[in-house]
Amino acid sequence: MKLLSGVIRAYPWGSRTAIARLRGEQPTSAPEAELWFGAHPGGSSLIAGTPLIDIIAADPAGTLGPRVVAEFGERLPFLMKILAAAEPLSLQAHPSRAQAMEGYQRENAAGVPVSAPMRNYKDDNHKPELLVALTEFEAMAGFRPLSETSVLFDALACPALERYRSMLVGDPAEEESNLRALFTTWITIPTTARHQLIDALVERARDHLSSTSECGWIEEACKNLLALADRYPGDVGVLGALLLNKLTLQPGEAIYLEAGQLHAYVHGMGVEIMANSDNVLRGGLTSKYVDVPELVKVLDFHSLRRVVRHPESDDSGWDHYPVPIDEFSLAATTLNADESRAFAITGPTIVLCTNGRALARSGAEELTIGPAQAIWLPAGAGSVELISQHPGTQLFRATV
Repeated sequence: MKLLSGVIRAYPWGSRTAIARLRGEQPTSAPEAELWFGAHPGGSSLIAGTPLIDIIAADPAGTLGPRVVAEFGERLPFLMKILAAAEPLSLQAHPSRAQAMEGYQRENAAGVPVSAPMRNYKDDNHKPELLVALTEFEAMAGFRPLSETSVLFDALACPALERYRSMLVGDPAEEESNLRALFTTWITIPTTARHQLIDALVERARDHLSSTSECGWIEEACKNLLALADRYPGDVGVLGALLLNKLTLQPGEAIYLEAGQLHAYVHGMGVEIMANSDNVLRGGLTSKYVDVPELVKVLDFHSLRRVVRHPESDDSGWDHYPVPIDEFSLAATTLNADESRAFAITGPTIVLCTNGRALARSGAEELTIGPAQAIWLPAGAGSVELISQHPGTQLFRATV
């Protein structure tokens, strides 16, 4: 059992205050977008100054356990983060494992350096991800059913949209092909036509909001359109975002995103866990490289109807967030002062504190962690008891 030091990633969309305040520090001069806890080659956490990735490499079976090594190889299968968005992230999707392996090999064969800005596949792994909100958290996630998008078209009453109306109607069995056709049309629309369409949509969204006192999902979609168009004027991602579910998570609620599901986090702070990968295909709302054909190749054009997920509690006092993959498992608990939770270590585990303070006890070892601090527990650690030293101590447990 060891203290695990997170690694800050200073992406432009990050907050200058959220992670700093969580740590009890003053706001920073640079954005702090993510705080990584894991063993990713692009940013490994440290134990007493030594990268966790090196500690695992020196003893894979001892740190990960024979079961994990047999199934996932000699690397930690997951990456845990605190994510703090002050501005929208890029519109993006992640490849499946098969797509990642093929793309990684293809770009290697073409001689594209892994560090190149035009590289799509940084590794050969997929990147399913789960985000649990710590604050109110705004996000766009998955394509909205076309029947609902048709209702949005009606509310906007924008003549420039009518030429695309035929792609919204038809047999429900054709929804996937219709979504593909509409998204592909919009993401490849000529620049002048794109700007004209976005300008028309912005005007109609403003008119709609000024003429209603309602605050339902249509109004949220309009506000989101205006915010994105203001932040990224003329960007093709503004059109893509119009087809996505827009939602606001409350603390404790979650989003799970599988391969190919288009999404963009907008604002807020959360705990995120994903398969240990950095593969991202972007479709707008960014100054980074956008590869439209590759993005369309990996996208899943099924509409996403179940977006917000809630935890399932058990008798142990942990709230679990079930996911249909094996790389990671995430659970959370909130403790009163002096209340404790004990659990057995069945694989490599990271315990992250997001509020309060807790004493961790494993055998003769004891460690104390506070907000934005974490503990690394190798596969052979046995069992751990977590004892709250503060009312409302919140802990997240990540394992395989």
